[in-house]
Amino acid sequence: MSDTPAQDAPEPGDPFEDIVAAESDRDPDLAVIEAGSRTLRTQAGPARDADLPTRPADPETDRALREVEAELSTRWPETKLDPSVVRIGALMDVLGEPQRAYPSIHITGTNGKTSTARMIEALLTAFELRTGRYSSPHVQSITERISLDGAPLPADRFVAAYRDIEPFVELVDARQDYRLSFFEVLTGMAFATFADAPVDVAIVEVGMGGTWDATNVVDGQVAVVTPISLDHTDRLGDTPEQIAGEKSGIVKADARVVLAQQPVDAAAVLLRRAAEVDATVAREGIEFGVLSREMAVGGQLLTLRGLGGEYPDVFLPLYGEHMAHNAVVALAAVEAFFGVGAGPGEGAGTRTLDPDVVRTAFASVTSPGRLEVVRRSPTVLLDAAHNPAGAQATAAAVTEAFGFSRLIGVIGTSEGKDARGLLEAFEPLLTEVVVTQNASHRALDADRLAALAVEVFGEDRVVVEPRLDEAIDAAITLAEEEHEYAGAGVLVTGSVITAGEARLLLGGSR
Repeated sequence: MSDTPAQDAPEPGDPFEDIVAAESDRDPDLAVIEAGSRTLRTQAGPARDADLPTRPADPETDRALREVEAELSTRWPETKLDPSVVRIGALMDVLGEPQRAYPSIHITGTNGKTSTARMIEALLTAFELRTGRYSSPHVQSITERISLDGAPLPADRFVAAYRDIEPFVELVDARQDYRLSFFEVLTGMAFATFADAPVDVAIVEVGMGGTWDATNVVDGQVAVVTPISLDHTDRLGDTPEQIAGEKSGIVKADARVVLAQQPVDAAAVLLRRAAEVDATVAREGIEFGVLSREMAVGGQLLTLRGLGGEYPDVFLPLYGEHMAHNAVVALAAVEAFFGVGAGPGEGAGTRTLDPDVVRTAFASVTSPGRLEVVRRSPTVLLDAAHNPAGAQATAAAVTEAFGFSRLIGVIGTSEGKDARGLLEAFEPLLTEVVVTQNASHRALDADRLAALAVEVFGEDRVVVEPRLDEAIDAAITLAEEEHEYAGAGVLVTGSVITAGEARLLLGGSR
């Protein structure tokens, strides 16, 4: 993305250009994304009731947050890894082992981690426990990564959390061969914040893998493994079995392990690990599962079988069979945390959680950037699918929940991902695709992605618009070639970053 409106002469009194001009000291592409598109915002209609933060309104708080973001950006990014927990272990030591101040539910897997974590959080909150949730990556703001009581840390509190541990981070940096990474510092911030709150339980999502992930300094009383598929193969292995071996490292002695449906080879590895450390396992499809699901306005109606019994008439305001499976995994994890379904010797029998509380919790769940409707006429959906398995789940959900007569894709992916596999998964669903790229340095170049798209879709179905705002405009224009009642739509996908930037452009959380 080389050309931005900041390089053109602004129209007098143009608010969009004024915002971009005011951001001239930042990356110009990020300034455009931050400011958003006047045209897209106008088209998007009223702001939605969403739960993701954008920039702080207070200039001083915004300045302080930018300083923290700038300091964190000097560290190893999440894409550069050293398979070791030595540095994060040293940080926990000097901080007084904050991660041991509360019980934890630890979540790994390839797809569905964040949605499952948000559902677990909603359930525990509904049962009046104080929760802390640590998730990655973020959709719109770095502050989303650390949540208390179901809400992202306010920007001023996020800044304070960083400043509180900064002297300890510098101490560890001085003693190690390599400085703490971006993700390791954020992990330390999260665990210290949860201890200070204090929380009753932490829901901790791994960044990547398991054994050597920075989060693996926690001893999760409950370990959750969402579906495993091929992703990050250069670091985790190129078979589900190898990837499962890495992810199984979060399973600790005497833990309760909740397994989503897995490839057979991956399941065998996970079960072997559980046996080695004397952990108790609950498997989707055996000890718990989705008994029934039917489409409902704004989501789906489920009957779930948990570890202790059935939960009928559960409304989930999210689309797709994969979300129903995420829901039952989350339910089983919370039951396991409370001891529901434990053996007779453990005193829990087969009681269930309060079904009304469970229904209330699931009805409140949101998962921004996961088949999220951000506009009507034409309908624009955002989805964070970034690998073939995620794209297949998204395509199936769109087919089931939306009767589009014509669907235009806007796809921007990241370097190192299986872009061809993702495009192939979406090809039967999309009438045309607008290839683009997001503002991240990790974005796959639009021309390189376009070359793959032409091979998959054919040249006549591919449009290239390197700037994301122009790509969305082009897709909306293509969708509007049919009149407004014809049922055309737009799907923006390929990366969490692409979904997040599109959300900002279309007025998310405003």
